[in-house]
Amino acid sequence: MANETYSEKVSVNINSSTLSNIDLLVDNGYYSNRSDFINHALRVALQQQQSTLDRIISKKEAESNEMSTWFLGLCGMSREEVERRYNIGQQTFITGYGILIIDEDCDEEKLFATIKKINVKGKVFCSDAVKKHYGLK
Repeated sequence: MANETYSEKVSVNINSSTLSNIDLLVDNGYYSNRSDFINHALRVALQQQQSTLDRIISKKEAESNEMSTWFLGLCGMSREEVERRYNIGQQTFITGYGILIIDEDCDEEKLFATIKKINVKGKVFCSDAVKKHYGLK
């Protein structure tokens, strides 16, 4: 995991006129490169949608319970957390957007008994055996 990055490369199609305007701004020092411009534009667009995001997040968190773990951003499942849930017989589904990290030293039998399903839009960092069990890429 040390060599893997938490950023992702995304490919988009941009018409020539729009790209020309971006390049003009970059060439004149307003942005360091195309990626800088696109990241800035995305942050502005997300700020404009913040109330919508807040409403969706609140709804998802309200729907979440002991049987369902929902996250946005970064979520970790430690060996200790798996042990705790296993010992009390708590099973969960993990759903989220972002990065899920499952400790590689988790007891797989306990993990598989505890986490029933994983559905993550983003990246999951875990052992190959865990990826295979849950059908993760």
